[in-house]
Amino acid sequence: MTKPRIGDVWRYHYLWSRQREAGEREGRKSRPVSVVAITVGRTGETNLFLLPITSQPPAPDRDAIEIPEIERRRAGLDDKPLWVMLDEYNHDILERSYHFEPNARVGSFGASYHRMILRQFVLAAKAQRAKRVPRR
Repeated sequence: MTKPRIGDVWRYHYLWSRQREAGEREGRKSRPVSVVAITVGRTGETNLFLLPITSQPPAPDRDAIEIPEIERRRAGLDDKPLWVMLDEYNHDILERSYHFEPNARVGSFGASYHRMILRQFVLAAKAQRAKRVPRR
């Protein structure tokens, strides 16, 4: 299995917060996600923090970053407008995940673009605008 790294883009059955609030437990379709952060827990398990990538323009009250064309190409994404959503994320444990598919890596963002996404995500999280959707 290819191990995910920060800045990677993977296909993943992302569960939107609105779906979870409606009682759903599975993402409806595989979509690209940005691996914004990875941490190792006390037990040695790998915590993945995954941001959804969507072609739907975000509503004015949502936090998102449009992905520049060069980064879409670098990450192996479609050549159409896409956004990384910053105001919600899936938290998954790699070693126990039923949702993270081995070898579903699409590509990766450049280091400076990833740092920008991470900074904006941290700001949204600190302002309590980022909803955590656990996937265990």
